[in-house]
Amino acid sequence: MTALKSLLFAVASIAAAAIASADGLIIVRPPQGPHPWPGMPPGHFPFAPLGVNYHRVSVEINDLTATTSIDQEFHNPNNARLEGTYVFPLPPGAHIDKFSMDIDGTMTEAELLPADKARSLYEDIVRQMKDPALLEYTGRDAFKVRIFPIEPRSNKRIRITYTQLLKDENGLVEYLYPLNTEKFSSTLVRDVSVKVSIRSKTPLKTLYCPSHDTEISRHGETEAVVGFEARDTRPDTDFKVVFSRTPNPLGIDLLCSRPDGAGEGHFLLLASPGLTAPGKVQPKDICFVLDTSGSMAGGKLEQAKKALRFCLANLNAEDRFEVIRFSTEAEGRFGSLTKADPANIARANEMVDSLKPIGGTAIGDALRQALALRKPDAARPYLVVFLTDGLPTVGETREDPLVDQVVKHNAAGTRIFAFGIGDDVNTHLLDRIAAQTKAVSQYVSAKEDLEVKLSNFYGRIKEPVFCDLRISFTNPDIRVTQLQPGTLPDLFNGDMLVVFGKYSGSGASAARISGIFNGEPREFTADVSFAASAAGNDYIPQLWATRRVGWLLDEIRLRGESAELVEETTRLARQYGIVTPYTAYLILEDERKRNVPVALRNMRELEGDASVRGQVKSRMDSLDREAREERSRSGDVATANAKSLGGLKDQRSVRQAPAAVQQELAKAGSKPGASDGYRLSQTQNYATQARNLNGRAFYQNGTVWTDSTAQSRPNLRQINIAFNSDAYFALLRDHPAASQWLSLGNNVDLVLGDTLYQIRDGQS
Repeated sequence: MTALKSLLFAVASIAAAAIASADGLIIVRPPQGPHPWPGMPPGHFPFAPLGVNYHRVSVEINDLTATTSIDQEFHNPNNARLEGTYVFPLPPGAHIDKFSMDIDGTMTEAELLPADKARSLYEDIVRQMKDPALLEYTGRDAFKVRIFPIEPRSNKRIRITYTQLLKDENGLVEYLYPLNTEKFSSTLVRDVSVKVSIRSKTPLKTLYCPSHDTEISRHGETEAVVGFEARDTRPDTDFKVVFSRTPNPLGIDLLCSRPDGAGEGHFLLLASPGLTAPGKVQPKDICFVLDTSGSMAGGKLEQAKKALRFCLANLNAEDRFEVIRFSTEAEGRFGSLTKADPANIARANEMVDSLKPIGGTAIGDALRQALALRKPDAARPYLVVFLTDGLPTVGETREDPLVDQVVKHNAAGTRIFAFGIGDDVNTHLLDRIAAQTKAVSQYVSAKEDLEVKLSNFYGRIKEPVFCDLRISFTNPDIRVTQLQPGTLPDLFNGDMLVVFGKYSGSGASAARISGIFNGEPREFTADVSFAASAAGNDYIPQLWATRRVGWLLDEIRLRGESAELVEETTRLARQYGIVTPYTAYLILEDERKRNVPVALRNMRELEGDASVRGQVKSRMDSLDREAREERSRSGDVATANAKSLGGLKDQRSVRQAPAAVQQELAKAGSKPGASDGYRLSQTQNYATQARNLNGRAFYQNGTVWTDSTAQSRPNLRQINIAFNSDAYFALLRDHPAASQWLSLGNNVDLVLGDTLYQIRDGQS
């Protein structure tokens, strides 16, 4: 694969590791001898030589009672019979009166350890195994059980069920499943799945998973299922679900993160109408605009036609619709918005069946006709779904006049959702049209299934509920800034508004959200509180920064570089460990210009790789080139830029790789050792060079993890401490929060107060 695609693989996770607790793991003491684990692959944790075949979790939440069932299978790849200790660091809020484990048909009792005894267990393992990885669980209760025998070359299946009472805090309920210890498996976990079924007597409103990219299915107003699946992976983040219950038409919830109680805090606002019952959905007007120019020949047009038939079949009875096809000229099926009855849908399908790819691309004419269908005084929401695979070639072809035309003819507030098919589209044109109309743009590569993507998209937006949203807060002492997104999208049935931002001040306030709700002007309020100090919720500032960086980079792409945009992007990327092909180059350049000492630079290995350094520079340069040269706004690089930055701007979970990066990976079929000489081991190393733990980013160079805050504080005292020494454990006792950071490894540069502690392993 090319160096750039290798780098994209390396940064697909945006280096978004979160604070983690743990699921169960088996700790095995190694036998004596020079080769205690013959045949074991390198790189596994010394106290965890077992692999995990699968890990399946099923959770039933009924109101505030959560029952968690775990099915886990370990594998002993060694030739020796082993004895181990199964340890489960407890999730916050778990209350376990009795725990039993099924070992070869016998139920074995476990010992419950309070936090102080659990800490002693972890520290004992660190001292004996010389590995600090378990320190991140310091401060948690745990339970443990002896497991014997673990036969050679055999599997050991463990099944657990525990029940806990969840807390309802200001209307929000949080469930946490500690998934993290699968990273201690000696091999990738073949199968990981988590299914959370929620049932409530009160309607469910907001429902959010900040930890993983999940599928959320709502079943009526009071039931929902959250699902996550992954294969051949090594999970390193706890699984978290947040939900609220209220009979109000709109659920509004606020969470804060302000760990030090000083400076500005970060907040997350969630709002959702839940799932409205069938028959109560607001009617809509919708126009499907389809490019039938000659370049759509072959599979593209056939896929588009199938997707369009799906959309037509799923119109609501009270909807009105139109279908416009365009090539050299634009032509509508009905000439007006028409009721979605069976006869009209059949007539529209006849038109779809007859479509042929021929002629040029009259984008301006097609959009003008679609916008003219909407009457300024219409109460219904009006949506346009616009599909094109090419550049405008007929009529007005310039980007700025086309965007101006949309603005001029869109006084009624029509939403234009743009789909760019393939790489020969002007990404700036489609992005600007979508942004000007408070909609979104998407891009579908030649290898992707347009039918599936458009059908999934339409399934989400087919039932508008809340449009023209505006947010305000009533407390004048609280200042809210830098909302992400800055322009609020419409809400659809079962949808949820997710807004991150910064705030200063603190105290109680009312959150007001106003707009057109089911066709009528409405305002909803909810009592919220901006915390003066709020520990935890570290994903909030991390996701805010990720979205902010995406927005800043997109500003560079659309308008060109400026010192202010580059400076803020670089600062946030370094502070929060947001590593992308764009930010990697900015961080390298910034540290070079500031003459940061080499020992404190964040990405020294990448800096020394001339090939990859050139590729990230090229990727960053492409953004500025797009802003200056219209011819650079189409093609595979421009499309990849639009996808990547769109994914960053809309990121909802810390372990969510932007879809655009995943798609580019799917196109990279080359094997390691290609002509560019880029090795897979380097790719994997770059993927793990940045970690965000407990609100602070660390960067790995060789065996040392460096605190990213160190380079901005030149007057720090320096204290050297030997790993695993008495001074090392004294530091842990004096600074319990440091356990999260010291769990990174045996060699860590860590800033605490005015001191840089340099932890070093004398055996390294």
